[in-house]
Amino acid sequence: MKLTYNFKKTALFVFTFASLSFSANALSAKDVAELLKKAESATSFYDTDFTASYEVVQEKPGEGRSKTNATIYRRDTEAKWTILITAPLKDKGKGYLQTDNSIWFYDPADRRFTFSSSKDKFQGTNANTSDFAPQRYSSDYSAEKIEEVKLGKLDCLLYTLKAKNKNVDYPQIKLWITKNDGLTRKKEDYSLSGQKLRTTAIPSYQKVDGNGKTYQIPVSMVIQDNLKGKKIDGKMAYEKTVISISNAVLAKQDDAVYTKPYLELMSGK
Repeated sequence: MKLTYNFKKTALFVFTFASLSFSANALSAKDVAELLKKAESATSFYDTDFTASYEVVQEKPGEGRSKTNATIYRRDTEAKWTILITAPLKDKGKGYLQTDNSIWFYDPADRRFTFSSSKDKFQGTNANTSDFAPQRYSSDYSAEKIEEVKLGKLDCLLYTLKAKNKNVDYPQIKLWITKNDGLTRKKEDYSLSGQKLRTTAIPSYQKVDGNGKTYQIPVSMVIQDNLKGKKIDGKMAYEKTVISISNAVLAKQDDAVYTKPYLELMSGK
C-alpha cells in the first residue's frame, strides 16, 4: 500500500511533526524526520577527516567517454575540502580548495587561483563541486510531500523538498531514502518551474571503518543530465557522469592539506 503525507498546508518543516496526521500503520512523524536527518548525516564526516580516490567518467552520447582521477580530502567540521586532480596528464596538478567559505580553482599552467562556486561543474562533467561536500537537506529545504514507495525491491520514503533560501544549487529536489538504513538511493534536481534537471542514482554503498566507527560510503554515483543529450537510433540518450569512490580513509589529515600552498606544492609532483 502506498502512503502519502502532504505537508503543503504545514507552515514549517521542522523536525517536530506533532501537528501532522499520520496513518496508524505508517511511520511516525518522528521516524519520518529522523530518517531524513540520517540520510543527511551519511553525507558528512564531522568527527574525522575523510580522504578517498575518485574516478569521474563523463559519457556524452555519440562523442565517447573521458575520465578524470582525483584525490579528495575533506574536513567537514571546518567546511574545508581539497580536490587534487591526478589524471589525465593534461589536467594533473589542477585542484580545488574550499576554505573560509570560498571555493578556489588552481591551474598550475599559470600558477593562479581563480574564484569558483559550488554550482560550477567539475571539470566539465555533469557533477557540481557541491556533490563532493556534505548535503544539508534539513536546514536548506522544507518538505512539500512524503510518500512510501518502492524503488526496485527497496522500500523507500520519497521526500519532495523545496528550498528555503536562494543559496542552494537547486530550488526543488526529490529524495528516495531506504527505510531500513536511511541511505539516499536516488535524487532528482528540479528548477523553480518544476523542470527536471538532473537525476542521481546511488546503487550501492561500502562500509568503511575508521575513528572507531563504521561509515557507509557510496561505491559509485551515476549523475544524468536531463537537459543534455541527443537521439541515437531513435532513442534519447542523455549525458551522464559516473563517480566511483575507492581507498576511503577516515583519519585526521595535516592542517596544511587544506591550504593554497599545499595545492601549489602538489601540482609539481
